[in-house]
Amino acid sequence: METKANYVLIGVFTIAVTVFGLLFALWAAKYASDRSWETYAVVFNEPVTGLSEGSSVQYNGIAVGTVQNLHLAPDDPRQVIAQLRLDAQAPIKVDTRARLSMTSLTGPPIIQLTGGSPNAPRLIDRSDREVPIILTEPSALQNIADIANRLVERLDTLFSDDNIAKIDSTLTNIENVTAALGDGREDITELLRSARSASERLERTLDSTNAVIGEFDRGFVQELPQLMEKLDRTLVRLDSAANGADAILNENRAAINSFANDGLSQLGPTLGELRALVRDLRRISDRLESNPARYLLGRDAPKEFEPE
Repeated sequence: METKANYVLIGVFTIAVTVFGLLFALWAAKYASDRSWETYAVVFNEPVTGLSEGSSVQYNGIAVGTVQNLHLAPDDPRQVIAQLRLDAQAPIKVDTRARLSMTSLTGPPIIQLTGGSPNAPRLIDRSDREVPIILTEPSALQNIADIANRLVERLDTLFSDDNIAKIDSTLTNIENVTAALGDGREDITELLRSARSASERLERTLDSTNAVIGEFDRGFVQELPQLMEKLDRTLVRLDSAANGADAILNENRAAINSFANDGLSQLGPTLGELRALVRDLRRISDRLESNPARYLLGRDAPKEFEPE
């Protein structure tokens, strides 16, 4: 009886699980049929290696649809057209951009949608095409490929035949210089010794200079208070002298003004008379020197007797 009861329970459980699975499948099918979709197209100007029909389409990392179809452009085989089946509720805007992306290092490539500012209109409302086209931007894979191509081109240019010949010549010159240095090892050693000796003398000179400067700084610091006191006393004296001169000028301002107004006006005629007096005195002196008797007595001087 117990064995038969276990078989009955297992059978009931199996039937219940099967019925539940059928109901879930019907619900999922109904949900999928009720969900609305929109069709978009993406035109790639780069290879889409690894991308296939059924690949995921994500919007900022969230799955919003799949790739329905992949084919080359009829008028330009360098382009690849991917037809996308996206959720109608996905905010595909006119500034939304599509690019190839990798979910992981070993995972298959997907189409990643980015951008879409809040105020931008929806692409499906602005596009006049039967299938709106989402613009693309270079993917990281394409950037890496472009950088690799440029690197290969530069390496090819760098290792050209001419550059290899120049590198070989440079290495030969370096080898010759190294050999010459090896032959003149004693001269180089002597040069290094001279340089070391000069460096030691320079170091001693710098030490002496530092000591002199230190002594000067200490002496200057010690004498600085006395210098400041002397300078302060000198400034006080200068200030006192300036005050005294100012007082003298204030006390004799009237006399100075009188001299400036009257004395300076009479100074010119006085100087003229003094100049005339000097000229007269010079004439008198010249006459006295040439013939003093005639000038003083009014006649010539008597002649001296000369015996025969």
